[in-house]
This record gives sequence, C-alpha cells and structure tokens, in this order.
Amino acid sequence: MSVSHVFGLLYQPRKQWDDLRRERGGSVAQVFLANVVWLALIPPLSLLIGTTQVGWSVAGGEVVKLTLASALPMAAAFYFALLLGVALVAYAMFWMERTFGVESSYRRCLVFTIFTATPMFLSGFVGLLPILWLDVLVVLAATGYSVFLLYSGIPIFMEIPHERAFVFASSMLTVGLVALVGCMAVTVLLWGFGLAPAFA
Repeated sequence: MSVSHVFGLLYQPRKQWDDLRRERGGSVAQVFLANVVWLALIPPLSLLIGTTQVGWSVAGGEVVKLTLASALPMAAAFYFALLLGVALVAYAMFWMERTFGVESSYRRCLVFTIFTATPMFLSGFVGLLPILWLDVLVVLAATGYSVFLLYSGIPIFMEIPHERAFVFASSMLTVGLVALVGCMAVTVLLWGFGLAPAFA
C-alpha cells in the first residue's frame, strides 16, 4: 500500500480514487499480504498493549488491566476476525458487482475494501490509550470518514453511474454492519466458552 495513496485519500479523495482505478498489478494474494496483513495488526496490538500495560478506569476510579494470558488469545482472535472480515466484505462486493452490470474483479474489490477501511484500521492506534470517551470519538470519526470514502469512491473506482452507485454503496454499508454484528455475536459465544477476559 502506497503511503501517498493513504494521505491522498485524506485530502484529495476523488483524484486518489481515480489514480487507484488506473493502477494495475499484483495478485489477490499480493494485495492481501502487502496491505491487510499489516494494517489489521494495528488495532489488536494497540489494544493488547493498552489493556495490559496502561489499563483503564471508569470515572477516574481504580485502574483496571487485563492479564497478558487472557488478552493474547483475544488479540489473536480479533486479528483473524479483521482479516476474515475484509476478505468477506470484498467478496460480497465482488458478488454484487455483477448485479450492477460492472466488470467484476475480486482483486479490485479487495483494493477498494482495504482503502475504504484504512481510516478505521489507523484509528486502532488510539487503543494504546484505553480512554473510553476518546476511543469512541476517534473510532466514530474514522468510521464516518470510511463511509464518506465508500460513497465517494464507488462511482469513480467501480465506474458505476451515480444513480446506481448510491444503492451499491448503501448495500455495502449494510454488509459491513452485518459483519460487525456477526463479530460481536462470535465474541459473546467465545466468552461463553471460556475466553472471557481475566483482570490483573
């Protein structure tokens, strides 16, 4: 992933989407290994460090930390859930592309999914300071910008007419929300099977 593309999406998103659309090269595996594998490390590692080394408190009370033994499996599960989530959202986009009469390519959908989700991955750094209100604000801002990138990028990157691009982007947003709820449900199940957090 080019750093120039990441920063370009922050200050010139339309031009950047156009540049990304024209780029060719790299297989699906290369795109996945060069981008998602590294970006997906940011939130779990940051939260692992923040919750085991820094800790958090509710309303200025006693600082609470997780034990490393309980936090490691949760961080690993979170990491693999992020990898699977990106792959599945990209596949859903690939499957839906044909419905909209666009030439479908899983690689292109994967690139689009990665760059759309990049603000959310980068917001994971805030996990180093597990302050609830700060984390919520940063993640909400990153999510809002990812939604903006989704709606502004679909007509340019996917070359879908504007009137159909809104429906396509809304469908992809729904897929992302369903994936998020699915991850939360799996988390509850894993906690029920003994992977609940243990406090230091």
